[in-house]
Parts: sequence; C-alpha cells; structure tokens
Amino acid sequence: MTAGADSKDRDARLQSARDLRLAQRVREALSVLDRLQAHYPQFSRLYQERGHCYVHLGDAPAAIDALREAVRLNPTLPASWDMLEQLYRMLGDLDQAAVAAQTLAVLRQLPPEVVVANSLYADGDLLPAEAGLRDYLKKDGGNVGALRLLARIGTDTGAPEQAEALLKSVLDRAPDYHAARLDYAMALLQQQKPLQARQEAERLLAHDPDSRDYLKQYGAACVALGDHEPVIDLYERLLGSEGRPGGGEAASEIADLRVWRANALKITGRQPEAIADYRIALAARPDYGVAWFGLANLKTYRFSDDDIARMGAAEARPDIQDIDRVYLCFALGKAFEDRGDYAASWQYYARGNSVRRVTGRYRPDVADACADRIQQAFTEEFFAAREGWGAADPAPIFILGLPRSGSTLIEQILASHSSVEGTQELTEISRYAAELCGRDPDCGLPLDPRAVTRLTARDARQLGERFLAETRIYRRLGRPFFIDKMPNNFWHIGLIHLILPHAKLIDVRREPMACGFSNFKQLFGTTNQEFSYGVDDIARYYRTYLGLMRHWDDVLPGRVLRVSYEDMVEDLEGGVRRLLAHCGLAFEPACLRFHETRRSIRTPSSEQVRQPIGREGLLHWQNYASWLGPLQEALGDSLTGYRY
Repeated sequence: MTAGADSKDRDARLQSARDLRLAQRVREALSVLDRLQAHYPQFSRLYQERGHCYVHLGDAPAAIDALREAVRLNPTLPASWDMLEQLYRMLGDLDQAAVAAQTLAVLRQLPPEVVVANSLYADGDLLPAEAGLRDYLKKDGGNVGALRLLARIGTDTGAPEQAEALLKSVLDRAPDYHAARLDYAMALLQQQKPLQARQEAERLLAHDPDSRDYLKQYGAACVALGDHEPVIDLYERLLGSEGRPGGGEAASEIADLRVWRANALKITGRQPEAIADYRIALAARPDYGVAWFGLANLKTYRFSDDDIARMGAAEARPDIQDIDRVYLCFALGKAFEDRGDYAASWQYYARGNSVRRVTGRYRPDVADACADRIQQAFTEEFFAAREGWGAADPAPIFILGLPRSGSTLIEQILASHSSVEGTQELTEISRYAAELCGRDPDCGLPLDPRAVTRLTARDARQLGERFLAETRIYRRLGRPFFIDKMPNNFWHIGLIHLILPHAKLIDVRREPMACGFSNFKQLFGTTNQEFSYGVDDIARYYRTYLGLMRHWDDVLPGRVLRVSYEDMVEDLEGGVRRLLAHCGLAFEPACLRFHETRRSIRTPSSEQVRQPIGREGLLHWQNYASWLGPLQEALGDSLTGYRY
C-alpha cells in the first residue's frame, strides 16, 4: 500500500469511529479505534477521538489518559488541550488545567495554517503539510515557525540541503530560536558536517547546559567526529540525571542510552563494559533488536540457549517493528553460525536481508550507469592535461575497495606505524563529489561526473586544501600521515588524484565468494551499503567495482596499490613490507603486532583486528555453499578475474 493510500485508509477508519460516536454508538467507536491503533500506533488524532469517546461516557481519567497521549504525539492539537483544561478543572487539578490553558493560548496566537501544518506533520502527512505551508509563506514569507517546519519536512523527505538552507535563514532572522538551532545542528550532522553540528550544540548548551536534547545532540556530533571517550561519561550522566520521562518512555530512553554507551565502549576496546551495557539495555527493553545485534556485532560474543530462545520468541511476534525484526534476524544468524548450525543461520540471514531489502532504495542500474559516466569523464587525456594540479601534501592515505574486504586489517597495520594515524571512514570526499556532480537520491552516487572537468587548477588546489583543513579535526596524534578508510572512495579515485596527487591509494581486494557472503551476513547502519541485501545485487556490485578499478589502473597506471587479503593472511610480513614501501614508510615491527595497538575502531571488524591474524575467514563461506549457488553463478568470471 502506498503512503497516500495508507493515510486514506487511516483517515477513513478515524471518520468511521467519529460517525459512530456521533450516532451514540460509543463502544463500537472505541473498538474501531482499538483496531486503528494496532495499525497506526503513532496517529495522534485517534487518541483525541478516544478522548472524545470517554468524555461522552463520563470517564474523565480515561479521557485524560487518551488526550495526554494525543498531545504527547502531537502538541499542536487545540481541541485536545481544550478538553484537557476542562477535565482538569472538573477534577480540581488547577495546576495541570493552567498548563493546558497556557498551551492552548499559545496555539491560538499562531496562524491557523501553521497550526494545521504542524498537526499534519506530527501525523506523518508530509505532503499536505508542505503544501499548506508553502501557500501560507506566500503571504508571510518571514514566519520563522513556518520556515522551521518546512525545513523539518525537507529533512524527512530527503532534501537535507534545502533544510539546512532554510534553518540558516531562520537563525539569521531569529538567532535565539533554540528549537530551530537544534534542528539546524541535526541537519548539519545529516549533511556530514559533524564539526559544525557540534559547534551548534555547544551554543545550545551554553544557553541550557542541562538540556537532555542538547546533550544528546552534542554526543551524536562527537560520535560522528570519532571522539568516543567523552560520550561514555556523557551518556552515563544522562542515565543518572533527573528529568527523564516516565513509564515506557523511560525504559525506551534507558535502552537507547545504554546501547549508545555500549557502542562507544566497543569502539574504544572496552568490550566487557560494552557487553554489560547491552545487557542493561535488554533488561529495559527485552525485544530491542539493536541491543541484541550490538552483542552479535562484537563478533566474539557467544549467545546462550536462553538468549537464542528470547531472540527467537521476539522475532516470531507478528507485531514487532520491521527494524527490530531485521536486527534480531542478523543476531540470530550470527548466534547459529557460531554453533555450527548453518542451516538455521542461513534461514535467519536470508530473512533479515529480505526484510531489509524491502525498505532499501538501491538500484544496480544506477550504479552501472554511474560507473560508465565516470569512465567517460576520467580519461587518460583528462589526467594528462591536468598533471601537477591539486594540493601537494602527501599526508592522506586512502584505503578503499568493497566493505568486508579486509580494509580494517590494513588500516590497523598502518595505524600501528609511528608515522601514521588511523582516523575513521571519512565522508568528505563523497560530500565534495555530491557538491560538484549532484547525488543520486537512491544510491548516493555522482549524477554528472563530467562536472569535475569544469574545475580549474585553482579549484583543484583549493579543494585539496579544504580536505586537509576539514579532516584536521580527526588528527589528534600529530603524525605526518593519516588514513581515510572509506571503502566507497573507489568511486572517487579520479577526484582524489586530481585534488591530492601525492596521496597514497590502497585497494584492498578479497576473494569474491568470501567477500560477497561476508557482506550478505553483515547488517550495515541506516542507508549504508544498500547493495548488500541481495546476492544478485552483491555480485553485480562486485563486478561493477572490478570494472571501475580496471579503468583506474588503465588511466592512472601504478597509482593504486592492490592488496590481496588472502596474500596478507598467508604472508603477513611480506605483505606489510610491500604496503609500507608503497606509502614511503620504513618497516616497523609494530605493524606485525597490529593487534596490540590500542585505538578506537568503528567498523564491524573492530574486535577481529584486536587479535592476531588467522586463516579462519578464508574459506568460511563454504559452510554456506549449499545456499550460495546463485551468488557463485551471478559472479561469473569475476571468480577468477578478480586477481587481474
């Protein structure tokens, strides 16, 4: 069912309940509302209608409960606040009546069009809310409340650039509009501008240092910057402070904070404490898929029989949210994998991928077309005409390729060298590509790579210098070289070479069946690596990657060092020496003892690279060979051609 049909069905059911109430068939109306809640639990107006029903029945406490839920979900419901004021006065609760009256008075001072748009927005009716706002802004273009709401709609509908610009204009008009500044900080973070987002959060905290929302936003910006140590204490402070919501809201917030803290502990190598926090999160919310997956994603954690039974029961519930089902399926897949029950493991991995793929937007034809356009734009002649362009600094080392190829291992080896700092998977290069070329809304890939051909020598140098300046925040050790381990940068090798001609480029490549299956069984966050949730897409993406890397080898011969994960496992010292030589670094024995290096690692392989290298992963996919025939067939000649 489409979103439009979905809202029509929802509104029709609400109207049916309203008609029954007006016909004095209140109990039937309440039954309709119960069924409506099962399908649309966040629909504020159903709770308002339930409040009307209980008022009709003379049950004031039940009416208050329903109306309080309505205004929790949607604070811009004048009728709900009006009824709450009257009910509280009737029960003698004058303080709560005054709060309701004050809120109602504020709403009545606002333009009715903005109140209606807010109400529509709260119930997820984004298109009619946007249409109403745009009509209103034609006559009152400077209304900061309307502009802020329009920005929030832009964020929710995939237009973060528009949201950022709108919110900046709001703050230019009203610099003390703190709610808009919080939205602005969120928009900056969504736009992969964590330093600016943290600066905005700091401004908010200067105004109110104890605000939970401001502290959470500051923590999110720190995490995006790779600054994990301070958020461990910050989340502990939030867990211990007063002012949390009550009831189920408190349990949900505790679960979230514990998971966020556990993630930071995991990244900084404090695994036992991370496990403890994941466990506390599950005590607060037993079916919390994110927490179960957090334990699985440690890679070294082993689930008990009781754990598996609890996860299985939660995943089997018909009313569980899809996102929790996905997390639980991947956690159960890992749990049965560790026990050697590969049939059960595959069943859960396949189910998790199937559910996740439904919500994805990846389109392989878009990726293939982008690869073709890149090859047409970045020719040998293009680079010959621009030789010597860009910033001369040799500090960046780019490790790229496919996810789950062994790139975290290579990063950890290099970061064990006294001259190299490991940072994280940085997003600056993809952001520059989007600024120059546009970004496909489904795959996030460049729309018009030829736009790069319009850069001048001065533009290229300035963009390289901008990269060096904007990544300085991640370089805390002051070492001469630093790593950007964003695997997707293989799409942008031409841009990197143009703006940073002396940067080192390392392509980490893994045998296609092992790499493909490893991607299939790994759940990536939010919208990252959406190609990985179906074997056909994985195989096609692998072939596209090989084709593009062959192009870079042709037009920039010798520019990219190819590192075979399997060769590194078989001959660690030889591989390390070759890697260091490419980077112009002297050999250091510490690089062979990479597992002893203490540093924050954000990728799913964080715990694996804190152990000595092993051969276990080379042929592990063969345990699933019975189900991987379609992947093998779809990979075709890539099964042998990946080495060339």
